[in-house]
Amino acid sequence: MRNEVLHGYLIHHRKYRDRSHIVHLFTQEYGRVDGILRQTPPPQYQPLTLQATGKSELKNLSKLEIVNQPIFFFGDAFFSGFYLNEILLRLCPLEVEMPQTFQQYAKTLIDLQQLAQQQDQNLFLKQTLREFEHALLEELGYPLDFSLDSNQECIESHKYYQFQLNDGFLPIIHASKSALLGSQILTMCDYEKGREFTSEQLQLLSKLYRQMITSLLGDRPLKSRQLWIQNTHSKSS
Repeated sequence: MRNEVLHGYLIHHRKYRDRSHIVHLFTQEYGRVDGILRQTPPPQYQPLTLQATGKSELKNLSKLEIVNQPIFFFGDAFFSGFYLNEILLRLCPLEVEMPQTFQQYAKTLIDLQQLAQQQDQNLFLKQTLREFEHALLEELGYPLDFSLDSNQECIESHKYYQFQLNDGFLPIIHASKSALLGSQILTMCDYEKGREFTSEQLQLLSKLYRQMITSLLGDRPLKSRQLWIQNTHSKSS
């Protein structure tokens, strides 16, 4: 890159030497971009533009401009924003364009600003996060075929299946706590992109996407999820 203009968001930063920061960006043009910024980092969740120069993985960043007014999240919206940025940082490859995820990320930030006004905040939040995870996992190369099992045979509504990240839906004889009924899986077959998920689809995707993301993350759990759980427990105690 040479003085290339990027549009995106700051997802993480840390101090680097006296007056600089190593920043991790999620950009429209190149997906995740890392670089050195020799000024105070911008707020998170804030659309920004800047210039990037360099051939190494760590670019030199300059001419930072913040596009809109600051965005502040509170409560579940705060932990949700933390979660979005953490999985982008942990899962997205460096400098690989991810247009669908970028578009969904921007939409999700707008939705999170509206969380407090929702009548059923829990349902709205689940819908918002599953839509983001759906776009991210597909663009990372993990789309799910909800019509076929791991043997490339049609999923049958009365049978049970065990989901495995690399194999898909594996038929099993006996049900278990982690088993999925075929009829539950098949609810996703009539899903059209851009629509809201039904309650049955949300129940399925919440289970599947947590398993998929946990597998992709490996041994290091998400800090955002741990803090979210701790906050929920402290409020209920």
